[in-house]
Amino acid sequence: MNAPILKLFVVVLLLFGALAALTSWNTVINADAYRDNTKNSRTLLAEQRIRRGTIRASDGELLARSVRVGKNDEFFERRYSDAAQPFAHALGYDFPSTIGRAGLERSRNDELIGERNALSSLLDELRGKRQQGDNVTTNLDPNAQRIAIQGLAGRKGAVVAIEPATGKVRVMASTPGYDPNDLADAKRVGQLNRDETNAPLVNRATQSGFPPGSTMKVVTAVAAIDTGKYTPNSTVSGKNGKEVSGVPLNNFGNEDFGDITLTEALTKSVNTVWAEVGEKLGKSTMAEYMTKFGFYKQPPIDLPADQLLASGERGERGRLLSPTSRQIDVGRMAIGQDKLLVTPLQMATVAATVANGGVRMEPHITQKIVDPDGRTQDEIEGERAERVMNEDTARDLTAMMLQVVKEGTGTAAALEGVELAGKTGTAEIDVDRGINDAWFIGFTNEVAVAVVLERIQGTGGVDAAPIAKSVIEAVGGG
Repeated sequence: MNAPILKLFVVVLLLFGALAALTSWNTVINADAYRDNTKNSRTLLAEQRIRRGTIRASDGELLARSVRVGKNDEFFERRYSDAAQPFAHALGYDFPSTIGRAGLERSRNDELIGERNALSSLLDELRGKRQQGDNVTTNLDPNAQRIAIQGLAGRKGAVVAIEPATGKVRVMASTPGYDPNDLADAKRVGQLNRDETNAPLVNRATQSGFPPGSTMKVVTAVAAIDTGKYTPNSTVSGKNGKEVSGVPLNNFGNEDFGDITLTEALTKSVNTVWAEVGEKLGKSTMAEYMTKFGFYKQPPIDLPADQLLASGERGERGRLLSPTSRQIDVGRMAIGQDKLLVTPLQMATVAATVANGGVRMEPHITQKIVDPDGRTQDEIEGERAERVMNEDTARDLTAMMLQVVKEGTGTAAALEGVELAGKTGTAEIDVDRGINDAWFIGFTNEVAVAVVLERIQGTGGVDAAPIAKSVIEAVGGG
């Protein structure tokens, strides 16, 4: 073979390889992106001929189904039951012609249209069997979900409840909400998208970042005790006006304390104690434990990636900062101030990890996938993410958080005959007008919960804690 022909052969070979690579990328690796692209009308049209599987709550209550539409009943369209509205943000929607997909409808799309694997789809096609979707059952508790929505009472906010030992998400509520059926109407979609003040389509449980206030002291306490640098009985000055990063820091209500133990400092939520602890631990140690808890990365939950916000310190234009950035005031971050923004899902995970003896589990909304013939195709098991702290530290934190509910700022969450560990948070948003983000995180042996109320004239102990109490009772943890 002469040189020109050899060069031509190599060029053709390279072009063929590139074509094969691009084809593989488009049909396999990037298949989800192509299906989700609203401009890909051919794929969307084909999927609308498939009866999507149902989605149900944990007790089997029907939330979503598909019905025949079109002149010859050749297409299917999604319908949501009256019971679906409280679940709207976790459930999501499927209206490709008006808004697209979101929530479980998008993250579980392959299962819902019956794309379990390429081989089974090919065999069904060869047999002339029409493709049909599998059914999804969630871990979401209908009664507890409704209790959470009622507790939020139309105020902007969110509630997340997780089983500590399994990672099952029992409640994911966000308000203001919406009726998923409305999204079949393009005009209504436009109205909801233009409502920037209320942002009803945003899942505040996973997409919105809030300053955590004093709930962050739980993370700081874990880092302090697990490193062995402090114990629950270590004493630190709670003096008001203590300098942190060269600037005086005040306690809530300008209350002044002498030397107090870390347990008492958590019970009374003393800012100056925990800020000093954070400074002495330093950025590297705080970063290590925050990362173990899942900060600074998207949570490993079965929802679309673009509906998940990573918790952490954020700089200009919301950019996530390095956990050891020079821009971070570690003392104020340690008490939930500075530039720290977290999601309710993240803070529910913090509580669940302490409750689970220091092991963080991956949260999941889906319970199981069942095919149209009733055969279980997949049962979602709890997956361990990592050990965040040792068991002794988890026991110490539990005892400290029990005191918060028994004698401290979280007494409004106390349950009769049940040990509830918790921590309140009141993040000041507008001091002059008394506007705060009010928090409560807590847990029993059965369930961990996080509640946030956005921009209210209230506090975590008074306003968020009672919601947490009601949700825990509804789930069965009280």
